[in-house]
Amino acid sequence: MYSMLAVQQLRVLLAVQEHGSLTRAAHALHYGVPTVTHHLNSLESQLRLQLVERSKRGAQLTELGAALAADAVEILNRIAEAERRMADYREAGVVNLIVGTFPSFGSRLLPRAIRTMQATMTVRVEVVEAEPIKLVELLCAGDIHAALIYDIDSDPTFATLDLELTTLLSEPYRVLIGADSELAALESIDFNDLRERSWIIAHNEHEASQRVLRRMCGAFYYEPREFMRTDDLNMIHGFVAADLALALICPSAVMTNFGVVTRSAKQDLGKRRLSYAIRRNAPPAARRLGEYLATHAAGFTPPE
Repeated sequence: MYSMLAVQQLRVLLAVQEHGSLTRAAHALHYGVPTVTHHLNSLESQLRLQLVERSKRGAQLTELGAALAADAVEILNRIAEAERRMADYREAGVVNLIVGTFPSFGSRLLPRAIRTMQATMTVRVEVVEAEPIKLVELLCAGDIHAALIYDIDSDPTFATLDLELTTLLSEPYRVLIGADSELAALESIDFNDLRERSWIIAHNEHEASQRVLRRMCGAFYYEPREFMRTDDLNMIHGFVAADLALALICPSAVMTNFGVVTRSAKQDLGKRRLSYAIRRNAPPAARRLGEYLATHAAGFTPPE
């Protein structure tokens, strides 16, 4: 049973093949000739084969030595690749980076940022989809490394948590209306005139748009009429396009393939702030992804 081959032995064998001399091989490897001789003798002893023929004119590999050298090239290349990969993992801090995102904006910004990051470091990215409140729970519990979340610019929910938040984008809330609705003819919407209108609202009462809607309706002393609860953008757009209900939305979430339009309100609806959230002990890869997200978000123009 053979003992394990050493990387140094294989490198010596390849150096002898390339330079045709123990002296020149030793010089190329920055070894002494006795060290080169020792590695060759040990390798031949382990394999019980003659791998190198030595003469006054130099040294050359035997047929078996050349066969081993061919394998050695592949072995050393794979070792070098493994070392590079491990160095990348060390720099990234993780092998798998788990990032949370909400659907409407994550699909527009996150893929480009991940692609840019993977061109610079070896790290796999796993994406978890959920609404911001759930994502923050996962982040605080350590189940994900980072998250794309949103909140109301003037009334943030997550600012008091022990998280690092980087603002990527701030955009105004709009009223989503069916293109065939009589409301579409208006330049802006007065919430005082919407008492009899039905709304599509989020499942979670603390979701940002739900808080905005209740604040606006509450300013005129009425409760918003609930048509349905859903966080699915396709459902929201479909029912609004049929003029069955209204919804609050931001420009980046508008799906232009539906028959819908958006209108501003006569009242100040405020803005939605999109942030990249990480814990303070986040791995380097999570911070790097945040840098790429900020770069891509700076050039992002939401549809009107």
